[in-house]
Amino acid sequence: MKVIFLGVGEAFDENMPNTSILVISDKTNLLLDCGCTTPTQLWKFNDDQLFLDAIYITHPHADHYFGIPALFVRMWEEKRKKPITIICQKGLRKVIKELMEYGYKGFAKDFKFKINFIEVEEGQTIQFNDLKLSFAFTEHSASNLAIKINDGKKSFCYSGDGEFNEKTEELYKNSDLVIHEAYLYDEKKIGHGCITDLIKMAERNNIKCLALTHINRFLRRKRLESIKKRVSNKKVKVIIPNSFEEFIL
Repeated sequence: MKVIFLGVGEAFDENMPNTSILVISDKTNLLLDCGCTTPTQLWKFNDDQLFLDAIYITHPHADHYFGIPALFVRMWEEKRKKPITIICQKGLRKVIKELMEYGYKGFAKDFKFKINFIEVEEGQTIQFNDLKLSFAFTEHSASNLAIKINDGKKSFCYSGDGEFNEKTEELYKNSDLVIHEAYLYDEKKIGHGCITDLIKMAERNNIKCLALTHINRFLRRKRLESIKKRVSNKKVKVIIPNSFEEFIL
């Protein structure tokens, strides 16, 4: 299983694309979140309109799902016929369909590919092709479901946005990789991750590697190099990836 960091930025960073992760397994190409800047990042990586099998949306904030209309209309324009699946929490199916209409009114009725929806809940585990997917809420301003992905050999988690809690920690436990929103370094901001707290959480839950994304744009510009030095000698391996970096599980 391979993980590609298509984007690692927060919502309003003009220099970094929105955080979005591509998962490539033996049988599945799965996109985790599809913000405003994600489609162009995906097309730079692979412009085959048949490439994606599914998209998982963690929560309904623009930097995590507003890219869907552009992505789908390009698929339609390039004559995709292969179905695609959107996995999301209960209630988001209607929201995503409405977004499609707001973005490109009337286009969806002409799509030659079927859009299948799988709506999930906290504590649920589903099988999608060769991947087992499990979910838990984080603490965020919008309802956000973190996801754990297991291919039978390795497992990794992606937070979307928000602070971890007891149920999230249980989801993350013993993972080979946790990709987590890390908005600030050692300051608490309700609904966001804090790097120092995330490292402690990773250490107590036997996480092999912690990848920090969605870092505040001002923090990234002014203190990124010093933060990299501070996190380099921890018990858990900590990485701060750039766009298009790959992680092999």
